[in-house]
Amino acid sequence: MTRIYIFSFFLLALTCMGFGQQSGTLIVLNKSSHTVNFIDLDTDAIVAELQTGQNPHEIAVNPSGTLAVITNYGTAQQRGNSLTVIDIPNRKVVRTIELAYKAPHGIEFFDSNRVMVTSETSQSLLLVDIESGKTDQVINTGQEISHMVSYAPKAKRAFVANIGSGSVSVIDMVDFTLEKIIKTGQGAEGVAVSPDGNRLWITNRAGNTVTVLDVASLQLLKTIPSEKFPIRVKFTQKNHLALVSNAETGTVNIYDARDGKLLKTISMEATSVEKEPGRLFQDFENSPVPVGILVHPNDRFAYVANTNADVITVIDLETFTIIKRLKAGKEPDGLGFTPLSF
Repeated sequence: MTRIYIFSFFLLALTCMGFGQQSGTLIVLNKSSHTVNFIDLDTDAIVAELQTGQNPHEIAVNPSGTLAVITNYGTAQQRGNSLTVIDIPNRKVVRTIELAYKAPHGIEFFDSNRVMVTSETSQSLLLVDIESGKTDQVINTGQEISHMVSYAPKAKRAFVANIGSGSVSVIDMVDFTLEKIIKTGQGAEGVAVSPDGNRLWITNRAGNTVTVLDVASLQLLKTIPSEKFPIRVKFTQKNHLALVSNAETGTVNIYDARDGKLLKTISMEATSVEKEPGRLFQDFENSPVPVGILVHPNDRFAYVANTNADVITVIDLETFTIIKRLKAGKEPDGLGFTPLSF
């Protein structure tokens, strides 16, 4: 009886420490494998693997966690032009949407049946109906390499980061028109609207900075250093944290989202795989190249795709420490989440 009591107490202690608080399913896009993995966060096991189109880069999951839409970006030599739609409860590809526009990349749900998708080669933001497969709107960004998109529902604006132009295109999502172009910094790539809808953070990968804008006034509020090659940014929902992945240095910076103060720099400490054709960022020496970030809805954990190490690094957001790694496919990048478990 004593041993059983001690073991039960040990399990309770682990739960209180947070190790029992991960639940749901992490969805991982593997660019070089052309696959998507479903990882059960209770067991860390890959419970399903599905084929996507060529080189899937980004994913959007609807609020109920039942549907995922993936952009099939392709390669520099052969640009993709499709979206893969997945029925999450049944872990099944239900349709492939062919687009008339190439290099689809950033994606976010606009409403229950439409997604916003960037097209790099056409310098456009598309509004695509998932059921019909039709492109309802095409809004020109007026800038080069339109890469990621983030939507601010309160302001009814979409913000598109343009790598080639070092800018953000502000799109009026009522009239579906280009409202303004704002220069932010060299290589503007990652973009995210804060949970309260008031701030926009943009990572300028070639400038090693993060730009903070006011969503309502579109005024520049702050420029924050982040070395090197800041490539993605994500917010926690309630505890005012902003996470920025720095691809070249192999680190994640954690900031206070209210004032931009750097709280912690976390080295991924993952071993990169040997250099091989097809992988991006081969000139970053031994960096595991952290790119995609997903924050668990409970705000306790963050998952970081280490693209050149083929793992997902899990960060405890209370202690700012790495607690484990999850096995992924080849060149993981875009991350999604569903509260459903399988």
